[in-house]
Amino acid sequence: MTTITQTSRALAALGHEARLSIFRLLVKAGEPGLRVSDIGGELGIAPSTLAHHLSTLVEAGLVVQDRQGREVINRVDYPAMHRVLDFLTSECCAGVTLATGETAA
Repeated sequence: MTTITQTSRALAALGHEARLSIFRLLVKAGEPGLRVSDIGGELGIAPSTLAHHLSTLVEAGLVVQDRQGREVINRVDYPAMHRVLDFLTSECCAGVTLATGETAA
């Protein structure tokens, strides 16, 4: 899968308010991650809805889940997050050459 495809999938997953809130909460939680019940309690999201949103984030490669007994721990995949950020900023301020007569928007 190309970097642009991975990045577009990640951004599409984050393009929903609930998933963005979940992802930001997991970023705040850091490496220890959070249990599904903790995420639902903090954000007020019903378990079935939360499972759907977490599944989308996992499929997009942004979140990893580890089963610990009966609990599922959710963590941000930090290398994946950094790949998205690096892709978005890799050509920052590199300049753009416009054809004669064109103006930048």
